[in-house]
Amino acid sequence: MIPIRDINPTNRFAVVTFTLIVLNIAVFVYALTLGTMGGEAFLVSFALIPKRLFSPDIVTGSTIPVTATLVTSMFLHGGLLHLAGNMLYLWIFGNNVEDDTGRARFLAFYVLCGLLAATAHAFMDRSSLIPMIGASGAVSGVLGAYLLLYPRARVVTLVFFGFYIRTIEVPAMIVLGFWFVLQFLSALISGGLGSGVAWHAHIAGFVSGMLLIGLFKRRDVLFGGKRGVRYP
Repeated sequence: MIPIRDINPTNRFAVVTFTLIVLNIAVFVYALTLGTMGGEAFLVSFALIPKRLFSPDIVTGSTIPVTATLVTSMFLHGGLLHLAGNMLYLWIFGNNVEDDTGRARFLAFYVLCGLLAATAHAFMDRSSLIPMIGASGAVSGVLGAYLLLYPRARVVTLVFFGFYIRTIEVPAMIVLGFWFVLQFLSALISGGLGSGVAWHAHIAGFVSGMLLIGLFKRRDVLFGGKRGVRYP
């Protein structure tokens, strides 16, 4: 199942969500302009490398503090599909979460989920020298929040039946529940380490989003997809 849009209108344009998408695309394009070697050096400099985080005495060669890579790594992507997948999910689900938290609180929520996801990944493999990049930890937090806020919202989804492809409307609880189960099973099968995908970051981000959204959503917004009275 691949979600392509949700049927869940917002009250105003999602400025922060749109800006985050533009920033991620801009950083990706900039890395491409550096060429193969320059782009790789750029990614390694700003990526999160667990051993750097837990062994501050090692020489990193980075121009920024090691702890800052917990944030900078959120805006790096290793390929077009990696970028497109993260930005698609952010665009579909981020606008409603932003609408229900407010712009400033949404940005804080997004970054905090990303920080917790990246930290969880690093903690699970503290000796790793493999760079971790991508917005998926923060985006996973948005998915967790959306699941609680709008479990019954309809999501237009591409479903594959062999060579036959069709679109169907599926409740968000099914789409996002399936996504989370897939992350969990993938982490179990691969051990979560050395697989090339930061499964633990996805899981930690999703759970963080579910736990934190109650602190960030507006008081007039209820869980379960019901909107209360909005004030200007």
